[in-house]
Amino acid sequence: MSVHLLVDFGSTYTKLTAVDIEAETIIGTARAMTTVKTDVLEGFNVALSKLENAHPDMGDITAISACSSAAGGLKMAAIGLVEELTAEAAKRACLGAGALVNHVYSHHLSKKEIKALKNAQIDIILLAGGTDGGNTECILHNAKKLSEADLGIPIIVAGNKDAADEIEDILSGSGTEYYIVDNVMPKLKKLSVKAAKDVIRQIFITKIIEAKGIKKAEEKTGEIIMPTPESVLMAAELLAKGYEDEEGYGELMVIDVGGATTDVHTIGEGYPKRAEVILKGLQEPFAKRTVEGDLGMRYSANALVSLVSPYEFKQYYKDADEDKIQASVKKRSDHVEYLPDSEEEEAFDEALARICCDFSMSRHVGTVEVVYTPLGNMYYQTGKDLTEIKYVIGTGGVLINHKDAKKILEEVNKKSNKKLELRPQAPTFLIDEMYILAAMGILSQKHPKLALKLMKRHLK
Repeated sequence: MSVHLLVDFGSTYTKLTAVDIEAETIIGTARAMTTVKTDVLEGFNVALSKLENAHPDMGDITAISACSSAAGGLKMAAIGLVEELTAEAAKRACLGAGALVNHVYSHHLSKKEIKALKNAQIDIILLAGGTDGGNTECILHNAKKLSEADLGIPIIVAGNKDAADEIEDILSGSGTEYYIVDNVMPKLKKLSVKAAKDVIRQIFITKIIEAKGIKKAEEKTGEIIMPTPESVLMAAELLAKGYEDEEGYGELMVIDVGGATTDVHTIGEGYPKRAEVILKGLQEPFAKRTVEGDLGMRYSANALVSLVSPYEFKQYYKDADEDKIQASVKKRSDHVEYLPDSEEEEAFDEALARICCDFSMSRHVGTVEVVYTPLGNMYYQTGKDLTEIKYVIGTGGVLINHKDAKKILEEVNKKSNKKLELRPQAPTFLIDEMYILAAMGILSQKHPKLALKLMKRHLK
């Protein structure tokens, strides 16, 4: 028996999945609280003991691979020229690489923004700006400001190639670690993020996991090969596209409702479905990820509830009153490991999860705008049209453990009060009930066809 152990060091839980490569089966899964504040191997060993006790005949583990979002995951800042274009392109490159992006700046960096970068606990800066052959003045200004700031973190330069030589002169003498890669937006509104994503992963593997104290886990688990969100995105893309003669599911969405964030991944072009609709704005990536840091079940519960009034909250939780809401939220934010212990608390968690799904969908999905002209109505689409998406896959603790996860997931569907949002109309809902999506993303690096088969078999 050839057992490949796949490990996800999550922000809350460390999750293990054991796969029998020869038999093409999942032997079992286990999880334990992530112990990044002490030693991540403590939580890993607890989960491994659970797995071995549940499957005493599992056999010897011949390979271990891991991903990680522990210690806050990968945090980045994105800087560009125009907010809607190169700054947005830089942000999408960061998100596609599995990063959390809380700082996005456009145009010339100010003293205030440089100070914010100094105070922010970020791991990498992605500096973009200008299409190839376009504006160089802004990116050169920002490169100089960053070199003078001496932030002590790597800078990836992915902007106008005409500025590359001068930027190298600026950064090479500053002691700053830097990488110059292909422009994330070489032509107007056209994305090209692969080169930037590859370097982000390289830095993550070689430096960031060491800085966060996770490097020591490699002695036992083997190389930590990518951030967890990137692994989930890879699994989703594989499931959508298929591999060789193993067919995929076509356009799909994964929504991951976690303790700190809600991540939405969509795989598909998202082009307009009606002939009279004109696409505008920045090109959307085929595999798109958005992450909402104010939509989470535990760490972000306070921020989540602040988005809705007590009156609005009643749409999701009929017994809502302000005191009860605040008490329930405090319980969750103070004790992130808390699990509902009554029907009332289960209903409250369901309400939080429905808000996470609804609000994250509004932020991720494309919209259509009606413009009245002398020639009649014109329709402009910004973002992805997800109306015909085939599958919506739910993952994250609240969805996996809820007795009626479909009720929560239905919040992503088209709504009468949000008619301009291009939400799914009639998708099939699936649940990642064994918590294997991140594991399958890791497995796909060496065994893509097997990873695809296992997802099709176990997503219920």
